[in-house]
Amino acid sequence: MAGGDGNGQKIDEQPGTLLVVDDNEMNRDLLSRRLAKRGHDVLMAEDGYRALEMIEDHDFDLILLDIMMPGLDGYEVLAKIREQHGPGDLPVIMATAKDESRDIVRAFKLGANDFVTKPFDFPVVRARVATQVALKRSQQALAKALDRIQKNLDAAARIQQSFLPTADPGFAGVRFAWKYEPCDELAGDTLNIIPLDDRHVGVYVLDVSGHGVASSLLSVALSRLMTRLTASDSILWNEAEDRPSTPTEVVDELAQRFPYDIETGQYFTLAYGVLDVERRQLCYTSAGHVPIILARPGADPVQLDSTGPPIALVPSEIMPSEYTESVVDLAPGDRLYLYSDGIPEATNTDDEQFGEARLGELVTELLSEDLDNTLGMLVDRVRAWCGEAAFDDDVTVLAVEVSR
Repeated sequence: MAGGDGNGQKIDEQPGTLLVVDDNEMNRDLLSRRLAKRGHDVLMAEDGYRALEMIEDHDFDLILLDIMMPGLDGYEVLAKIREQHGPGDLPVIMATAKDESRDIVRAFKLGANDFVTKPFDFPVVRARVATQVALKRSQQALAKALDRIQKNLDAAARIQQSFLPTADPGFAGVRFAWKYEPCDELAGDTLNIIPLDDRHVGVYVLDVSGHGVASSLLSVALSRLMTRLTASDSILWNEAEDRPSTPTEVVDELAQRFPYDIETGQYFTLAYGVLDVERRQLCYTSAGHVPIILARPGADPVQLDSTGPPIALVPSEIMPSEYTESVVDLAPGDRLYLYSDGIPEATNTDDEQFGEARLGELVTELLSEDLDNTLGMLVDRVRAWCGEAAFDDDVTVLAVEVSR
């Protein structure tokens, strides 16, 4: 259904449930009949008190509200409506014989959506009613769409978190702890602890560039790939030699499977290590990731780094994917921290980064604390550093402790 707005333009009219509030019976009847002819379901209230009662009992799409009424005037009714309903939830058009600017300004300040003046120019009334009903319908549709999106995001976040470790794998002589705080519903970070055999454990922290759905999809794909399933389909196991894949074998395989893609522009960094529990050794490599930190009682923190570019950052012919790995011997009381750059790059209100040096000092300071408590304390300390500046990146950290 369409009607004119007085200027020759056509306006789509969507039927709605309307409430006409006016102490003048003739005005109520006139508006109600003419609006009903346009397909609207119209109810009437003779004063402000009755209007508020009806609003409690009905789901109206719009209120046509007279200003000059005995008892509660239109301004007071509007103020009461806005205590419970926002302008997008329940539009209100003020109807008045006055057209002075101060009355119009007062109505808008109280939350009116629009106004019409008496005597009514009905094509104008129709056009303004149609506009407000259509806006409400659009906002309702948008709210439903946003609700569906939020439900999908929540479901995706649950899927993403299902790839995180659920418990310490229980190797004698070593303990694990982790902290994972996405800055949005979906994260580009992920981590895992993967038992490879009875003496080897794979540990990694991975960080996909960017945020949101695209980053999380790649993060989930990588999480799925870096899971110890069977020897025949796991990149973490060298089936030919029946042993855990070395860190460089894992990273080289990832670089082959995820080449540079100019269309997506996505890349990721990775710190991956294989912990030999019996020998107390970590063999590790890095694909453009921040260094692993070794915190050792009575010693300065050590940054364990290994060369290699982020995966899929640039074409292989420009920067060949040549990765190296290193081995570090561990002693009782040592702790290893694998983390994402959301921690050292966290900034305070002066735009100063927390930094890797400060992080190293902090984990060394926390050596006397129980491992399970240290990660919460670490994140709280970084959050306090940020102050009013919230985390703008995912915060992920995985800790390994060699038992004393």
